Amino acid sequence: MKVGVIGNGGREHALCSSLKNSNKIKQIYCFPGNAGTSLIAKNINIDFNDFQKLKDFIIKNDIDFIIVGPEKPLVDGIVDYLQKFKIKVFGPNKIASQLEGSKIFTKKLCEEYKIPTAKFGIFSNTKEALSFLKNCNFPIVIKADGLAAGKGVYISENYKEASKAVDEIFDGKFGKAENLLIEEFLNGEEMSFFIISDGQNYRLFGTAQDHKRVFEGDRGKNTGGMGAYSPSRLESHKLNQKIIDNIIEPTLKGLKNLNCEYKGFLYAGLMVVDGEPFLIEYNVRMGDPECQTLLPKLKTDFSVIINKCIEQKLHDINIEWYDDKSICIVLCSKGYPDTYQNNFTLDLEKLNLKKNQFIFHAGTKIVNNITVSNGGRVLNVVTRSNDFKSARESSLELLKQINWDNGFYRKDIGYKVIKE
Repeated sequence: MKVGVIGNGGREHALCSSLKNSNKIKQIYCFPGNAGTSLIAKNINIDFNDFQKLKDFIIKNDIDFIIVGPEKPLVDGIVDYLQKFKIKVFGPNKIASQLEGSKIFTKKLCEEYKIPTAKFGIFSNTKEALSFLKNCNFPIVIKADGLAAGKGVYISENYKEASKAVDEIFDGKFGKAENLLIEEFLNGEEMSFFIISDGQNYRLFGTAQDHKRVFEGDRGKNTGGMGAYSPSRLESHKLNQKIIDNIIEPTLKGLKNLNCEYKGFLYAGLMVVDGEPFLIEYNVRMGDPECQTLLPKLKTDFSVIINKCIEQKLHDINIEWYDDKSICIVLCSKGYPDTYQNNFTLDLEKLNLKKNQFIFHAGTKIVNNITVSNGGRVLNVVTRSNDFKSARESSLELLKQINWDNGFYRKDIGYKVIKE
């Protein structure tokens, strides 16, 4: 088979790597890809927002199916567009993608189907929002309504911080904002919960925990993700069942009532408070860097899983996993998530990866046969091991070997599951 992966981050390199493990795949294309994907796939320099050029290339090259990695093309309707040309594509359609594309859409679904979530208010201008905030208990959570690359969420400790957040959102920091949400702050522990769905059936696809804050101890600004570990320490059969019964199935039912079948990965960002799960947000694709921690643990042929999903035959297979732990540490450019510089050389030739170690490229590109940095998050260093502590030590040892002067990383990824 010939397959295509849309995107250029660490998630897409991990997707390509999993496909490469299949003996059913003879060619992978990545649109546009990065330095890492170029080692295992053919990078095609087409902007993934240019649906027509993508469609023309896919048809011309007889690509059997497409996996859409990032959220923006999904929210913009790439699945609907490609399906009009009988192209097999893995990912949710435009209606279903509103789960991520509009936090207000999701909140209204939660209200209608009694899905547990934080209490909230929707505000359409600065004056209304600030007036409401004057009478709030802090801390409080303020969210941009649309896509914000994982960064449009503020946890404000006081009115001054909250009013700054409101100003930034309505001033267009995350794109044109017609509305924002103000939510109560839930005090618990986060958990990332994944399923894969073919529109009729679904299967669990693991749990993880992301570290969003830039500095150790979960301090500093929100980022796209500084690292992750899998499985979540909160995972249990009892909690899984609560999440499925109270959150996942009511959501899928709500979409079906909108004449919409959910196909693709669905990622529930949860807050678990005293053993009870609350929905914080949905993502309509694999997380990044959660994808990088999950896929190396997958035993079942990934290409078969995707194919079964596209054909609505997911019920035919059991998805098997390696029963070990996984930790991903993200190597970032100095200055991230604020201003940083690109085009610094990365010397990765000398690395000797062990069997359960993986390096997934994120912000990289090839210039004159040399790998250089090309983004805020540059590399994902992943280790699978029997326990989290040895997994982290192994990833940190690799990062020391990389010894990149222009980068930094958190040394405490997984600190809640590792006893020092």
